[in-house]
Amino acid sequence: MDVAVLIAAAAAAGWVDAVVGGGGLVLIPAMLIVFPGLAPATALGTNKLAAVCGTASAAVAYVRRLRIDVGRLVPVFVSALAFSALGAYTASRLPEAVFTPIVLGLLVVVGLFVALNPGFGSGLGVSRPRWSVILGLVLAGVVIAFYDGVMGPGTGTFLIITLTALVGTGFLESSAMAKVINTGTNLGALAVFAWQGNVMWLLGIGLAVANIAGAQIGARMAIGRGSAFVRWVLLAVVVVMVAKLGYDLVAD
Repeated sequence: MDVAVLIAAAAAAGWVDAVVGGGGLVLIPAMLIVFPGLAPATALGTNKLAAVCGTASAAVAYVRRLRIDVGRLVPVFVSALAFSALGAYTASRLPEAVFTPIVLGLLVVVGLFVALNPGFGSGLGVSRPRWSVILGLVLAGVVIAFYDGVMGPGTGTFLIITLTALVGTGFLESSAMAKVINTGTNLGALAVFAWQGNVMWLLGIGLAVANIAGAQIGARMAIGRGSAFVRWVLLAVVVVMVAKLGYDLVAD
């Protein structure tokens, strides 16, 4: 029964990650419930193993069906891998309590902005000046990647909003690009967690298979239903993340 719960959670996490990100909010709590004594670092590391497989498979599905400039994402992917690994390595020196209020505030601002601007990200994208595109890609590959290594919740959402606002892509295209970058952040963090011995490999491989299945379903639904679908799922995930982080902040 415990394995069945985790498999279902991994599949659900893969679906959420493929559409807007935030799958860790599903799988990590599930692991901590099934294994009450599990170290949080081990839960995070095992989640990264499942997530990197699911996110990579979703990225492939998006790239095959959408016109994405993969070439300009290569340096962002490499940067994301490196800075996520750096974030994971320094995570023990940067307490989560420092980040939670900041992330909570940013998520509230993002949620209100998207909710109050129905046209934002709904089209095929608009032209942005070169400096804006470069800034968006740097923020995605450095700042957000580092944050993913340190803490993680909301990484996919922050990537989509950053790419939509600064690079000028629509929600669907931003989600596709975010999957490529997020694969790099997950891989970088996983390397550090594995080096520290914080990955349950056998369980993680099983969860990865379920995560891939959920990710493929999520990617196909997003591609088939377009940016409007991504927008609503993004808003729903933001609400859940705000509630979760708000509860954690009050509980602490």
